[in-house]
Amino acid sequence: MYSDVMQHTLAGTAVCAGIGVHNGEHVRVVIRPAPVGAGVVFIRTDITDRDNRIPVAPSAVGRTQLNTEIGNAAGVTVSTIEHLMAALAALEIDNVIVEIDGPETPIMDGSALPFVQLLDRAGRRAQEVSRQYIEILEPVEVVDGDKRAALLPCDRFEVAFEIAFKSEAIGRQRVDLEITEASFRRELSAARTFGFVHEVEALRAMGLARGGSLENAIVIDGDEILNPEGLRMENEFVRHKALDAIGDLYVLGAPIIGRFEARYAGHALNNLLVRALMARPDAWRLVRFDQELAEAV
Repeated sequence: MYSDVMQHTLAGTAVCAGIGVHNGEHVRVVIRPAPVGAGVVFIRTDITDRDNRIPVAPSAVGRTQLNTEIGNAAGVTVSTIEHLMAALAALEIDNVIVEIDGPETPIMDGSALPFVQLLDRAGRRAQEVSRQYIEILEPVEVVDGDKRAALLPCDRFEVAFEIAFKSEAIGRQRVDLEITEASFRRELSAARTFGFVHEVEALRAMGLARGGSLENAIVIDGDEILNPEGLRMENEFVRHKALDAIGDLYVLGAPIIGRFEARYAGHALNNLLVRALMARPDAWRLVRFDQELAEAV
């Protein structure tokens, strides 16, 4: 059920560069190994006059409009972390330092695949302490109108997501998967973010989507997909929403043993669910696994 019970970091250093989909700025990222228990920590290397470290945690999440942004008490932020976080979650990497010289993680091709490939090149190294898992004991749910997100008890990690759009290019789509490293690589990692032409002008007026293009997003105009290459996979739109959710849930700092269900949800509702879970200590527990048994800690 679990491919490895030990904590992991990278075997080497991973480096990439690209533009932010929202601010359009060029940024360089260096992902380094970190010690046991460090978790995922972002460091803004372009900021030197105040605390530039942002440990990823539910309390660090701030803005959730069209992406997930984290920040610290000094007002230092990093946005659009969800695709990298999803790749780290799927590859079971617990402890890394992410050095970044700008305020937004690069969008790359709009999916998690470039980050998966980047982490693959760096390699993964087992550490001497076992992983902790968040086991869901009782249902936790958040609802906003017709939008819903929930975490339910399950003996493995599953993600079920449903979306519906008036555009015939999308329509109603659903995905329901057990999430393992193999299934993430095969079913979700290459699914790209998407947006509508009629929204771009409004988003850019708000300072968003300045770096968006056909190179890093699926762009829809009415009922037509504008990308000349078309889609990468069936139901790519809902698969990307599931990818986002996996990254948003990994801000909890540990993998989940449970089932995530969502209908029409996005980053904001995902984060509300994370916070609702943290507010319900009766609904979950931390567990460790060794080769023979599982026990509560």
